[in-house]
Amino acid sequence: MKKVLIINASVRDENSHSRKLTKLFVENWQKKYPNDSFTFREVGLNKIPPIDNDWIASAFIKPNNRNEDNQKGVELSNELVKELKENDIYVIGTPMYNWSIPSGLKTYIDQVMRINETWAFRSGKPDGDYIGLLKNKKMFILSSRGDTGYGENEKNQHMNFQTTYLKFIFGMMGIKDITIISLDNEEFGGDIFENSKQKIYKKIGLIE
Repeated sequence: MKKVLIINASVRDENSHSRKLTKLFVENWQKKYPNDSFTFREVGLNKIPPIDNDWIASAFIKPNNRNEDNQKGVELSNELVKELKENDIYVIGTPMYNWSIPSGLKTYIDQVMRINETWAFRSGKPDGDYIGLLKNKKMFILSSRGDTGYGENEKNQHMNFQTTYLKFIFGMMGIKDITIISLDNEEFGGDIFENSKQKIYKKIGLIE
């Protein structure tokens, strides 16, 4: 049995296309793997606080020196990191905002990008050599975007700070098995967007 973590980042609810993608993913995954369990983490509609001075003061204390008092600044962070470690598969549903990711998803990432928890210096000291600590994990990035051409070797690839950033930052935490599925042309509507939806919906339905 696998544990699946669903992370929704859109600030929209019913009209969110990325939420429709994660909903479809869950439905199809349940059909194929009925014994798997799901955890849902909301970072779009529920506010994830940004890191602050108290967070930094707590997060950079070495594990052997941590106690209840000096870890108060990372209570939520510890919860989110524990959630990542306990799950096997991550599914991120996110729209593209201004060629990047929603602010709620960025603050979530800041909360879980933790030295000696999700990443570390390989040598134990700053030297530019990093190692990810999340092992044997799988990630699906389900993105929705207003335009098209943001994929690899496409004309707008250089403008894609959404999926390229997510792949990089979670890769830094050790997640190398990442599948990206993007729903494009949302801004155009009509037949163009409908054709994009049908193509991507079928693709999600075939995910193994």
